[in-house]
Amino acid sequence: MKYSIDPKPSHHYYFVTGRLAEHSLRDIVEGLASQYGFGFSIGVMPITVAALMTPGWLKRHLDVPTEATHVILPGYCSHGIDLLTKDYKIPVICGPNDCRWLPELFGKERDEPDLSQYEIDIIAEINHAPRISINDVQSIAMRYRDDGANVIDFGCDPTSRCLSIGDYVAALVDQGLCVSVDTFDAWEAKVAADKGASLVLSVNSTNREAAVDWGCEVVVVPDTPGDQKSFEKTIEFLETARVPMRLDPILEPIGAGFTESLIRYAEVRKQFPDHAMMMGIGNLTELTDVDSAGINFLLLAICQELSIESALTTQVINWARSSVRECDVARRMVSYSLRNRVPPKRLSDQLVMLRDPKLRPYTDQALAELANTIKDNNYRLFAQGDLIHLVSAGIHLFGDDPFELFDRLLNEQKVDNVDASHAFYLGYEMAKASIAMTLGKQYNQDQALDWGMLTQEEDLHRIKRTSRHRGG
Repeated sequence: MKYSIDPKPSHHYYFVTGRLAEHSLRDIVEGLASQYGFGFSIGVMPITVAALMTPGWLKRHLDVPTEATHVILPGYCSHGIDLLTKDYKIPVICGPNDCRWLPELFGKERDEPDLSQYEIDIIAEINHAPRISINDVQSIAMRYRDDGANVIDFGCDPTSRCLSIGDYVAALVDQGLCVSVDTFDAWEAKVAADKGASLVLSVNSTNREAAVDWGCEVVVVPDTPGDQKSFEKTIEFLETARVPMRLDPILEPIGAGFTESLIRYAEVRKQFPDHAMMMGIGNLTELTDVDSAGINFLLLAICQELSIESALTTQVINWARSSVRECDVARRMVSYSLRNRVPPKRLSDQLVMLRDPKLRPYTDQALAELANTIKDNNYRLFAQGDLIHLVSAGIHLFGDDPFELFDRLLNEQKVDNVDASHAFYLGYEMAKASIAMTLGKQYNQDQALDWGMLTQEEDLHRIKRTSRHRGG
């Protein structure tokens, strides 16, 4: 099981590791023991890679010192650890997967931030929805809901009326979804509202009179961006008619008055402090050659500070394909930040996708000691700075070109233990290492690269299938 450790001088920790990590672990533990004053011993198991240990295997190999008050195992040993706790009558702690993370385990544990709260609703638009079948629209809508959307927006085609819009909206409502419809066509809006749509985007002077009969909330926009007079007239008209509304002065893309449009949101909030507001953020995410996560976060922060209660997002272009999920993470982070008056740092790494929050490189000395320690012919890979290191018994090759490294392994070292499966495995791992070096990410052999909320964990069973390549 997982523990948070409160080290005391009376404690004696027995650290368990494999041969590969012995030197690095010893250096780290000596520093921790000097800092906290505890006693320790290190048990090096007869296995190269600690990730291959299991609690059942450890029961046959552990020789816990009598003075030990705690046993600390590598993180991969979490399943079945209760069996060891019963045997040794002292806490058996499942530490991190990588020994370089031990200082965090021994540091004072801070409470995880509560990111369950948010104030901004996400309206996720299905663009050109009438061009898609009803079943496909339902599937997209359910995926958006699962990604965090509160409202599904049926995006109409401005070039032609959707005569079956009622069927679409009814199908979405039947799935228990909250539905909005994006149209200026009064007929489409009326039919959609009759079938259960609760919000219409958008209303200005061209359709505000018809909006009185829809019986649902509407989003008010100016006739043209920056036309404050038409904006205020539509608001006044709908107020008189008691039509519920939220206000959107329209976010302009960069190059078309982006900063001025942001200023208008602040001015509208001051002018109408009690009105609900919405910001359509697609004009920035879809029209800017930048990965969308950072843009979405900043726009959601602006919405949070201005009490803009809803954001309309799209995810059409490829660099914005995960915008709904990004907005869901972002709204929780900015909510926590403002409520607690802290910067949104170290709250979540879900939006740190291109690079990693922190790198944990081995020292050159540690790598050299690892290379000298290894006595078997299995291969270990490390990515350090601009170099990939390939280490095995009597071999320590490094370079920045995986093809060159592999060529040197086969020709300079004249190895004879690289079959087709092994070559594929090494090529796959070196490709991951090369990506990690290019982007500034942490590479750990046999582990997925960390892509934040987009991370796809690798099948840990592959460690067992490739163990013949890495020692046992």
